[in-house]
Amino acid sequence: MLSMDTARRTVALINVLCAAEEGAEGEARAAVTAVLREHGEPEPFVLTGADLADLRAAALLLREVFAAGDTGGAAGTDLAAEALNGLLSRTRGGLRLTSHSGTTPWHPHLDGDDEAPWGEWFLASSCLALTVLLWDRGAAPGGLCGAAGCPHVYLAHGAGPERRYCSRRCATRERVAAHRRARAAERTAAPGGA
Repeated sequence: MLSMDTARRTVALINVLCAAEEGAEGEARAAVTAVLREHGEPEPFVLTGADLADLRAAALLLREVFAAGDTGGAAGTDLAAEALNGLLSRTRGGLRLTSHSGTTPWHPHLDGDDEAPWGEWFLASSCLALTVLLWDRGAAPGGLCGAAGCPHVYLAHGAGPERRYCSRRCATRERVAAHRRARAAERTAAPGGA
């Protein structure tokens, strides 16, 4: 499903752009280029400092959609939909299909042309993918990682328990920390505990 591929690219770009330090332009450019390659975007990638700033600004806006999903249930879905509607109103042009002159499979675009600036492209394509996911599932597309100190977002997909972490690593780290806190509390509460 193309919208899921685009949503995965959205999450990856939000995570690298929000984690990149403001002055580390070379590192941010390399991380963004790696994500674009990994997700099959047509090359070449020419990213200026202004492009990176626009991409980071779009990432921060898109992060709000994921933050809304943390509210949970219908309220989280409603807030995510409101956030997406606000972002969709900022995009230029109408919905259309493109194959980039046959270099990619047909897919929807919200921008007015294939030469939209990077920030506009990222915001428009990401909003469309997240909108389709919300529409298809009737739920917010994801949330913010619940691990202490982790700034990443994640997609909530598939059956099973509700997701709270961006990765197994964060989930394991939180379980270990909870286990250690419980053990420390047991030792303190035990007769003659430290």
